[in-house]
Amino acid sequence: METPYYLIDEKKLLRNLKIIQRVRTRSGAKSVLALKCFSTWSVFELMREYMDGTTSSSLYEARLGREKFGGEVHAYSVAFSPKEFREVRRYADKVIFNSFSQLDALVPDIKNRKTKVGIRINPGISYSHFDLADPARRYSRLGVRDIDLLRENADRVSGAMFHFNCENADIDHFSASLDRIGSDYGELLRQWEWVSLGGGLYFTQRGYPVDRFCARLKAFAETFGVQVYLEPGEAAITGCGELVTTVLDVVRNETDIAVVDATTEGHMLDLLIYRLDAKIASPLPGPHRFTIAGRTCLAGDVFGTYDLKTKLKPGSVVRIADAAGYTMVKTNWFNGIPMPAIWVRRLDGTLDKVKAFSYKDYLSSLS
Repeated sequence: METPYYLIDEKKLLRNLKIIQRVRTRSGAKSVLALKCFSTWSVFELMREYMDGTTSSSLYEARLGREKFGGEVHAYSVAFSPKEFREVRRYADKVIFNSFSQLDALVPDIKNRKTKVGIRINPGISYSHFDLADPARRYSRLGVRDIDLLRENADRVSGAMFHFNCENADIDHFSASLDRIGSDYGELLRQWEWVSLGGGLYFTQRGYPVDRFCARLKAFAETFGVQVYLEPGEAAITGCGELVTTVLDVVRNETDIAVVDATTEGHMLDLLIYRLDAKIASPLPGPHRFTIAGRTCLAGDVFGTYDLKTKLKPGSVVRIADAAGYTMVKTNWFNGIPMPAIWVRRLDGTLDKVKAFSYKDYLSSLS
């Protein structure tokens, strides 16, 4: 298994999926996979047993959801072009618009009324550790904020999406937010068939009060007579993937710096975007301090600084944890660094190499 490669472990994935199934059973809420976070379709056969479908942010994701996952397909975009929309309606069961101006421009183009139409709402409240990812930040373009406009157009849609969380593992905050949405939008919810509460809810984290979460979702659905949807992305795949790398060199500049054959810029871009350190699965913690860096020419291509059990040297293997979400969907060819292969450890323990990249892939991505 030549490094670098992503390794997805189906047994670890199954743990999350069973929690999602538990939420579906106890609360009645349906779950659709957020493809913007994870779209490695080689494990969709397992995932579709525990989820109701997919939710997309583009035409290509909607098509992937229809062709590779099945079930329900929700299609949302900050803005559809007319051409994209004409095609996306072929794949989507629900199309969620970001604005009424988009709905005005494109809904007359819907010939097949089996496609349900929804609107994204910005409730003015949110939970996020990062302003960059805060859906309700000041001047946010994400969703309709004007409640009078929503009232005027309520009969034009069959449901709505409130995507207002990012990495929210706080059940008290979520519960209070649900109360606020019920208070502010209850009259509208009672007119609609369905409501999506979006993603960003970390209900598969260890210690999360799942039963309380289920009770709140069920009560909300019963109060307003709506089908509730969740859009788990990270919640579906957290903890199930690694980026496996090999140390190529160790250099010294006041501290020991191990250069691995992967890169934050190309393979774990969110680390740079949010200025985070990677989680290291192996080596284990210990007394030896090393900075682990990528091999692009970007000076800030650094995974983090760690105290490790063993000294790193050329040939040492470094396994970066929690590397399934927002990684494979963001990989790029910066510096011409090869993309990591994708391996899956199946439920029976066998290893399956589902994708490898070559110079031809690099060449075909350019012109």
